[in-house]
Amino acid sequence: MLITGDHDRRTQRGDMRLLTPLLAVGLAAYAVPLLAPLVTSGTFAFELASTPNTQLTSLIAAVVALLGFRRVTMYPGTRAFGYILPAFSTTFGIAAAVLLATRTSYSGAMLLVGYVASITVTFLLGYFEQRAAPRRMYYVPNGNTGIVGDTPQVDWVRLTEPVVPDDPGAAIVADLRTTHSPDWERMLAQAAISGIPVYHTKQLRESLTGRVQIEHLSENSFGSLIPALGYRGVKRTIDIVSTVLLLPILVPVLLVVALVVRLSSPGPILFRQRRMGYRGIPFDMLKFRTMVERTVEANDDALRQDAITRDGDDRITRPGRFLRRSRLDELPQIVNILRGEMSWIGPRPEAVPLSEWYERELPFYSYRHIVRPGITGWAQVNQGHVAGLDDVHVKLYYDFYYIKFFSAWLDLLIALRTVGIMLTGFGAK
Repeated sequence: MLITGDHDRRTQRGDMRLLTPLLAVGLAAYAVPLLAPLVTSGTFAFELASTPNTQLTSLIAAVVALLGFRRVTMYPGTRAFGYILPAFSTTFGIAAAVLLATRTSYSGAMLLVGYVASITVTFLLGYFEQRAAPRRMYYVPNGNTGIVGDTPQVDWVRLTEPVVPDDPGAAIVADLRTTHSPDWERMLAQAAISGIPVYHTKQLRESLTGRVQIEHLSENSFGSLIPALGYRGVKRTIDIVSTVLLLPILVPVLLVVALVVRLSSPGPILFRQRRMGYRGIPFDMLKFRTMVERTVEANDDALRQDAITRDGDDRITRPGRFLRRSRLDELPQIVNILRGEMSWIGPRPEAVPLSEWYERELPFYSYRHIVRPGITGWAQVNQGHVAGLDDVHVKLYYDFYYIKFFSAWLDLLIALRTVGIMLTGFGAK
């Protein structure tokens, strides 16, 4: 929730924050490519037929990349600079492919210069915008102030009296659901009238931490208990098409990994585990086996303990550690995707004994089953592997955030971050 004072002026500031980079990047993508012939041949001579085509293509690719980049990096926890290159590489790559497919006359050198120029300008704009971003926030000490401890990256200043801060870049945070004294309410109203943003702790906490908490379903925190029905159908289509297209590439990898698992230790190549799935329906999730086989007693506590992977777990084989760190052990789940039991991206499915335990201990835990579970998800790229109940509680908040902001943009962000995690082994056990 955001209270605004000088609405028109602040709306204009928001428009300028988008218009300025659009103009700068658009100019770089359209005008700088004209220097390509000078760089490559030493003269300004170039094919007139290819120049307008290349300039227009470069402009469209740069603008689409910038809009997509800014949309994705609105989410918390993103390292903005890490997504500039993938965003522009994708749009310029698609643009080049379209030009080739349609046999349109264009200059490769000019398109390359436009690509480099637009990326450079975006990096510079991001750098200066980051330096100018306010890092100080003032908070009202009444009500829920847990946001202060959850976000140490912010310079928090505690307001000791109901007086508007004498700071041109001030932003005030308050628990707007608690009852404040008349003096504090007047101060908040005056701050809003003066054009100083006043944020509700709950919404700002979500934005800064990437986690959503549900205290009571009666609050209807999500606006609806069913997330983005339209995108859910589109997402299922993307899952099927992308899986079919990737199969020819993945088959050789699957065969090699299968051979390694077979030679690593006695036991089956695939590990099947009953997991809680979409709409609370259990399913058999497939993975490459990364642990030695052993017999487990058939009681709830033993099954729950066996389902938890701990640091230095001695059940993991030597090749299994690499497979877990690189996430290659998850590849057989493409079968679960084709069956409709999973998606590429979504809350990670838990073993049935664990899920039943969490449901008994954590309020609203079952709500995470409203979307298909995924091979990777928002909790995995932010938190990594968890085992303790307290950590699972935090993981649940990440899952709720994903459900609340269920969209293609968030899926794209998770996919980009997953690539980096596969290289670093973050959260693997």
